[in-house]
Amino acid sequence: MSRIEKLLDRLLSNPKDFTWDELVNLLAHYGYYEHGKGKTGGSRRKFVGADKKIISLHKPHPGNVLKTYLIKEIIDHLKRNEKIS
Repeated sequence: MSRIEKLLDRLLSNPKDFTWDELVNLLAHYGYYEHGKGKTGGSRRKFVGADKKIISLHKPHPGNVLKTYLIKEIIDHLKRNEKIS
C-alpha cells in the first residue's frame, strides 16, 4: 500500500488528528494546488484542481489539525468530482 493510499484510508476514517500537511499532500496527488498562499493569503485557502474545481476552506490555526466538518467536506468534494469512490 502506497503512502497516498494510506493517507486516503486515514482521511476516509474521519480521524481527529488529520493535519493540514497531510491534506496538502493528498490533494496534490489528485492534481490540486494551493492558490493564493503567501504573507497576505489569510487563513482562507483555495485548492484548484486541473479541472478548475475549487476546494475552499480555512487553514487551521494556531494548531495544524483539521476540524471534523472540514474532513467531511473534503471527502464529499472528492467523491462528487469522482476523485475517489
